[in-house]
Amino acid sequence: MKSKPGGRKPQEGHGDKKDEPCQLGHHPYGGYLVNRPTLSRKFMPEPGCPEYEELKRNPDKVFLKTIVPQLQTLLGISVLEVLSRHASDTLYLGQSDSPEWTKDQEPLLAFERFGKKLSDIEDQIMQMNGDEKWKNRSGPSKVPYTLLFPTSEEGLTGKGIPNSVCI
Repeated sequence: MKSKPGGRKPQEGHGDKKDEPCQLGHHPYGGYLVNRPTLSRKFMPEPGCPEYEELKRNPDKVFLKTIVPQLQTLLGISVLEVLSRHASDTLYLGQSDSPEWTKDQEPLLAFERFGKKLSDIEDQIMQMNGDEKWKNRSGPSKVPYTLLFPTSEEGLTGKGIPNSVCI
């Protein structure tokens, strides 16, 4: 990536997907790489230069010159998809793989209450997903919000909060 005058590199923003594997549910919302490319090969032209005039004449062509080539985009999508899948043995928030993690009744009861609260949150999210007043859940795309569901099925689901993330 070319540096700006003075040695600065282009800033990476919301389209930056380097940390995407740690945020397993973003694909349906912002992970569509055509709309949000992972990086840009060129800066947008500044007013007064020849490239800016081309941008005014043909913005699609100039945009396509700035994003990464198809092969690099395909590799990026493939890596994100593999790293963002839930394994069949994933433990989610509020779950333990050892029922004997403590014999102390107080933390066991608190853990049980926490699990119930997580279930209540999922129910509330499902209720909000069906409410027409929430435009982001009932707009043209009809993508229900599932990111804070406490658990998930195996695969690329856009839901579930893993107990830990190791990449």
